[in-house]
Amino acid sequence: MKNGKNPNPNTIHPIAGYDKEIYVKPTIKNPNIIVGDFTYIADSEFESHVTHHYEWNGDKLIIGKFCQIAAGVEFVMNGANHQMNAVSTFPFYTLEGWDMKPPVPSDLPLKGDTIIGNDVWIGQNAVILPGVHIGDGAIIGANSIVGSDIQPYSIVVGNPAKILRKRFDDELIDLLLRFKWWDKSIDDIQELIPILTCSDLEKVKAELIACLSK
Repeated sequence: MKNGKNPNPNTIHPIAGYDKEIYVKPTIKNPNIIVGDFTYIADSEFESHVTHHYEWNGDKLIIGKFCQIAAGVEFVMNGANHQMNAVSTFPFYTLEGWDMKPPVPSDLPLKGDTIIGNDVWIGQNAVILPGVHIGDGAIIGANSIVGSDIQPYSIVVGNPAKILRKRFDDELIDLLLRFKWWDKSIDDIQELIPILTCSDLEKVKAELIACLSK
């Protein structure tokens, strides 16, 4: 508890008097956007950051819990893709007056749902392209263009985004993926904060091993 208040995932403005950072989940209206508890964006709204998200494609944007999304981030959905196996890529069917039926799905380069894991940090002005899967704990550098899947606890940068390094060794990554701290209760997470914010990674390993053995 801080200042007499417990964390509440249904609060829109978690910083008193500041409207440029919001918890995303309680603001979502589109049923094809699914966001976990306590994920925030550094903006006063979220859905304008999800572009080319047309109902007829049926694709979903799924974001886990406790993600940190910086200002200017864009999630480009499958509606941005044009038919590429024909002579012209022009989308006549989407525009008024043109006599064209929509292509069958197999004629469009649809990439499926975009899925972001838990505790992912997406840096300012990064672009996440359609169908990308980003693993838990990944860090996406500012201005990166992510067009392929990212493994958990990787740091990626650039255009196209490439892995700079893993955040931790394989043992610690495995422990974190098994522990799934983001699925714990608020009370449990409050008690875990000293572990989650500790820079002594060997101590963290020992604590996680102890927790997992209970």
